[in-house]
Amino acid sequence: MSEEEAPRGVDPHIPNAARMYDYYLGGKNNFAADRMVGDMVLGVAPEMREVARQGRELIARVVRHLVGEAGIRQIIDLGSGLPTQENVHEIAHRIAPDTRVVYVDHDEVVCAHGRALLAEPQKVIMLQGDLRKPQEIIDSPEVRAIIDFREPVAVLMMFLLHLVPDEDGPQEIVAAYRAALPAGGCLAVSHASTDARPETMARISAIYERANSPFVPRSREEISGFFGDFEMVSPGLVNVWPFLEPPEFVSQELASMGYSGVGRKL
Repeated sequence: MSEEEAPRGVDPHIPNAARMYDYYLGGKNNFAADRMVGDMVLGVAPEMREVARQGRELIARVVRHLVGEAGIRQIIDLGSGLPTQENVHEIAHRIAPDTRVVYVDHDEVVCAHGRALLAEPQKVIMLQGDLRKPQEIIDSPEVRAIIDFREPVAVLMMFLLHLVPDEDGPQEIVAAYRAALPAGGCLAVSHASTDARPETMARISAIYERANSPFVPRSREEISGFFGDFEMVSPGLVNVWPFLEPPEFVSQELASMGYSGVGRKL
């Protein structure tokens, strides 16, 4: 994408975390500044492209569990990022066509592309919103039009919370979303960790200081705190998400870079 194609109000010269992720995936919805800083990250962690690709597979596994196993028919995907192949609603609709999905992102480029691709406003919408303002998102007319909070809802925070700095109160933010969920609702989190490769993570964090969002990997204990008193779905908070399929889809080295899990409200 050229700088001339940037939507009004978007500065293409400021590297953007969502567009950098698109670049790691081999997408075209990114600018030169995104690619430049993305290449700096790849210079430190060349496996980031594979991490991003396996991350999409991880999201697919989680959605298949939520819709196919847990029977959830409502999903809010926070920090959804730029549309790719195998989006959340596509995976969900293959299992249950009546599943309703709300994508939420703060980035105007993400939202513009999302709205252009979504053709079922009764079941799938793209909302521009700030995840750090949970009540605004939960109470927005667009969300309330298709999400019934009296029935189980799944909130996805996949590869998102490590872009929220501690000073923004991520634990309190997530607690507000947990509080809005009814019994049977689920929270899915995937988060970069400092446990296995702290030096590499520190170097990546320093590079992300050039971007619009920080990169804040956390310990397993900190990530576990996002689930509050929710019951963890087997196998719990783990490096690899095996579910029904063998865990060999990702190397242990890549898996050690973060934790994933799903919690359920009793």
